[in-house]
Amino acid sequence: MLRRFALYGFLKNQRYFEPFLLLVFLEKGLDFFQIGLLIGFRELCVNLMEVPSGAAADLYGRRRSMLLSFSAYIASFVVFALADSIALLSAAMFLFAIGEAFRTGTHKAMILDWLNREGRGDERTRVYGFTRSWSKIGSALSVLIAAGLVFWTGRYSTIFWFSIPPYALALVNFLGYPAWLDRAGAGPVTVRKAMAHLGKSVADAFRNARIRRLVLESSAFEGTFRAGKDYLQPVLQQVAIGIPLLVSLPANRRSALLIGAVYAVLHLLSSLSALNAYRLAGARGGEDGGSLLLWGMVLVVYLVLVPAFHMNILPLAVAGFVALAAAQSLWRPIIVSRFHRCAPAGREATILSIESQSNSAATMVLAPVVGFLVERTGFASIGITGAVLAGVILAGFYTRRR
Repeated sequence: MLRRFALYGFLKNQRYFEPFLLLVFLEKGLDFFQIGLLIGFRELCVNLMEVPSGAAADLYGRRRSMLLSFSAYIASFVVFALADSIALLSAAMFLFAIGEAFRTGTHKAMILDWLNREGRGDERTRVYGFTRSWSKIGSALSVLIAAGLVFWTGRYSTIFWFSIPPYALALVNFLGYPAWLDRAGAGPVTVRKAMAHLGKSVADAFRNARIRRLVLESSAFEGTFRAGKDYLQPVLQQVAIGIPLLVSLPANRRSALLIGAVYAVLHLLSSLSALNAYRLAGARGGEDGGSLLLWGMVLVVYLVLVPAFHMNILPLAVAGFVALAAAQSLWRPIIVSRFHRCAPAGREATILSIESQSNSAATMVLAPVVGFLVERTGFASIGITGAVLAGVILAGFYTRRR
């Protein structure tokens, strides 16, 4: 099963459009604020569907949820490729949000259920780090393929078509999962039972002070990262313009080569980070200590981004974005393990979906704000926003310790 879990992560990240997503939207005539609104709309849709989808996965079947998720992704890729207006792009974002809502939390819960059945529950950080490392290897390969496709076609939006075959293979992979992973609930499933399950899980999450803190912490980390991470693309586009060796190439092809190289390094580094997340947690005395160290790291990086953009030291800014991606790959296995420690048995997928919903809500708010600030004041606002939120969370850590 570990091979199937790793294959899922590998295929899931064959999103050839991802390193060029902001450039796709710019190519279609959007500005940064409109892009922020579009991302915010996607996260709103994810937010509305997230917790019900987690409850449905727990009760109706997790494999069925994953099959629905990847079918929605494929439909979204078709609409993205054909879209020529913000209305059609919004429709594509809605379909993409269905895919996200029915995927996030569900597959993690399947892994955790399998570990518990195998008597390997104490290996959850290590195993999730292993599967995430394969996701990042898939991402590293995908950006090289994507760069080649953009270089070949000369357009960004056509690469959506090439993301469809890997997602079709992922559908086949899910059919090989054991039947007992498909459904955690027992007895006849009704809408009333699903809503009762959902209500109890939400109540448990908000009554439990530790889960509340974890939700706040995760939403601050992930929301800030998601709202700002794709601005690496226009930064690299600016850097590519100034490279003498590439001056003879058209702008899109210059950007494709540099983005492909940088994102490949970013994802390989992220893969190594995910693989070693359990070592960081062990070295810091547990997942809580590892999280505290990571918050300190990202605070420093966000602070460095501010002068890097003000002084136009773009290579330093690029290094900062890469460091944030590596930190996020260390973060995910650790935070999932922390949630699993607190989640009531049988409701792990729903609790993880509540976490994912809070992340979407944070991104929904922050993406338009960051887009507006970037449009008005420049890229340094990404660093300022991230540093403020990281500082608040770190202050909370030290206040609780006192």
